[in-house]
Amino acid sequence: MAGAAPMVADLRAESDDLDALVADLPAARWAEPTPAPGWTIAHQIAHLLWTDRVALTAVTDEAAFAALLQEAGKNPTGFVDEGAEQLAGTPPAELLADWRATRNQLHDALLTVEDGRKLPWFGPPMSAPSMATARLMETWAHGLDVADTLGVRRPATARLRSIAHIGVRTRDFAFAVHGLAAPAEPFRVELRAPDGSTWDWGPAGAAQRVSGSAEDFCMLVTQRRPRAALDVRAVGDDAERWLGIAQAFAGPPGSGRG
Repeated sequence: MAGAAPMVADLRAESDDLDALVADLPAARWAEPTPAPGWTIAHQIAHLLWTDRVALTAVTDEAAFAALLQEAGKNPTGFVDEGAEQLAGTPPAELLADWRATRNQLHDALLTVEDGRKLPWFGPPMSAPSMATARLMETWAHGLDVADTLGVRRPATARLRSIAHIGVRTRDFAFAVHGLAAPAEPFRVELRAPDGSTWDWGPAGAAQRVSGSAEDFCMLVTQRRPRAALDVRAVGDDAERWLGIAQAFAGPPGSGRG
């Protein structure tokens, strides 16, 4: 519905940007290793294809998704990676064509979701805008892996705001998956947007504060760069602790790219 349209438009644009990076690559280059250990460029696109397929199932066939979720429970830490591994051996042209078709079906399907409907997922159920935002985050993060492999510096865009928002919203989750109690008080987060403006979350007078580059914050919460290499700063012990464990993605504590 209308509520999902802006996020779906951003997801389409992010997907198209990544598509442009790989569309003309010789087949041999799809086998090049990326910074994610054990993953080639083919694995990166295969992972996005697999996850888009699953997201499409969540929208169009909740019973089939429930069965898939039950299957995932048998191997919760390896289920997603197995999906990427199985698809990564597909010839690159076929893999790319499948990803294009599947993601377009997903984007179109998200626009049909009724306002108020929650889509099942591996974590809490999500609205269509939230699903589109989650897919945007993953597409950006895995696209960064591909760009790094190819030696390409992608321009930062306003789409990062949604990724940064997930990073802020998942603060308590990051503490929980590390077995830590989340801080009781809200944090102030102030990030420098690509256009030089400021994006902010939380009360202005909060004692625990995070500031810096929005792009770098997104790299931190998707664990695409070590914190020492990023322009992200903390004031306060709890804020400092958060930046050491932050992760915007579901699942167990991350150890870097993957």
